[in-house]
Amino acid sequence: MHSPSISTGFMTPQLASAQTATRATTITVHIPAPLRNYCAGASELTLSAKSLRGVLERLERHHPALHRNVCDESGTVRRHINLFVNSNHMRDCNGLDTPLAPGDMVTIMTAVSGG
Repeated sequence: MHSPSISTGFMTPQLASAQTATRATTITVHIPAPLRNYCAGASELTLSAKSLRGVLERLERHHPALHRNVCDESGTVRRHINLFVNSNHMRDCNGLDTPLAPGDMVTIMTAVSGG
């Protein structure tokens, strides 16, 4: 007869690091004033995502009107929208594949133009 295994709550180091690598992290998304009407007036959203791409997927799922104002029909970030992770523009990192760490701040910034 095979005895049932007992879980001690501890993982081998390899398993623990693999699980951590796949777990989404909690980050804050700052919403600029012109886009707040598309997320019930919120100035910030707290989301779980591993990358900027994951943030956009969450926005599409939970705040579709906001997502439509950030991304075009193909899912590409609109030309007049800039995304920052902390103080770094996504184009200076890994684009939409920029990894996120717990506590990171993602800022959606709309372009300002005029003369």
